Amino acid sequence: MKDERVLVTGGAGFIGSHLCERLVADGYEVLCIDNFFTGRRGNVAGLLTDPRFELLRHDVTLPLHIETDRIFNLACPASPIQYQLDPVQTTKVNVLGSINMLDLAKRANARILQTSTSEVYGDPDVHPQTEDYWGNVNPIGPRSCYDEGKRCAETLFFDYWRQHGLEIKVARIFNTYGPRMLPNDGRVVSNFIVQALRGEPLTLYGDGEQTRSFCYVGDMVEGIVQLMDTSADCTGPINLGNPTECTIVDLARNILDFTGSRSKIDFRPLPIDDPRRRSPDINLAHQKLGWEPATSLRDGLALSIAYFDDLLSSTSE
Repeated sequence: MKDERVLVTGGAGFIGSHLCERLVADGYEVLCIDNFFTGRRGNVAGLLTDPRFELLRHDVTLPLHIETDRIFNLACPASPIQYQLDPVQTTKVNVLGSINMLDLAKRANARILQTSTSEVYGDPDVHPQTEDYWGNVNPIGPRSCYDEGKRCAETLFFDYWRQHGLEIKVARIFNTYGPRMLPNDGRVVSNFIVQALRGEPLTLYGDGEQTRSFCYVGDMVEGIVQLMDTSADCTGPINLGNPTECTIVDLARNILDFTGSRSKIDFRPLPIDDPRRRSPDINLAHQKLGWEPATSLRDGLALSIAYFDDLLSSTSE
C-alpha cells in the first residue's frame, strides 16, 4: 500500500539515496536515517522539500523508537577502504544494527529487508554463486568485519523469523555501480573512472584476470523493491546482481576507451582475501521476482562517467 510509512537505514548513501527516491516516487512516506559516515546529505538534497520525505541523523547501533510499516536496512560502509577504517564499528553496525532494526520491526509489526552481500560467499569454490552455497570466508582476516558481520546479520534475520515469526527479506547484493558513488571509496568502477578522468594511472590489483559482475544501481533498486513486495513466504536469501562476468583488466580498458583517457594501467599486488571470481546465479530472482538487470555495462558506465565528470568539474572550479 502506498500510504505506508517506510524506514530506510543508510538512506543517504549510494544505493540508499536511489532507493529513497524510488520509494517517494511510488507514493510512500519515507524516513531516511543515516549517520553520514559514508552517506551524504547532498545525495538526498532533491527530496528534502518533499513532504513525504524526512531525514534524520541516527546511528543504527543505537535503538530507534518510531512507527513504521516497512524497514529497508542498508546501513553499513560497503567498500574495503571504508569498512576497514574502523573494523570494530563495522561489526557493530552489522550485528548491533541488525538487532536494533529487528527489534524495531518486531515492536512495529513491520516487514524488514536486509541488504546482505556477495561477500558472504568469500573467495568462492562454487561458480557462479548460488544461494545454497555456504561460502569460503576467512573469519579472522582484514575483510572479516564486513564479510562475517554480514553473515551474522543473516543469521539474526533468520533467527528472528523462526523465533518470532517476523516477516523478513534478505537480498545478497553483488557489485553495484552508478551515480553517487564516492570518488574516493576504493571501489573499482569509481576508482578507474576518477583516475581516467584525471589522467592518472589506473590502479589495478593483481594480474587483472580476476572477474566481477557489475549491476547498475537503477536495476539493483528495482530488485530490492520487488523483493520487499513479494509474499511473506519468500524470505530469501536471493542474489541480486548482473550475471555477466567481466575481468578487471577489461573493465579498465573499457573505461579508458569510453573516457578517451591516455592513462596507463598500474599493476599492484592483490590484497589479502580478494576473491578471484565473483558472479551471481540469479535464477531464483528471475523465478521469484521476475527480475533481471536491464542496463548494459556500456550504458551504465556512460551514465557513471558523466556523473563523475560533472562532479570533478564542479569541485575543481
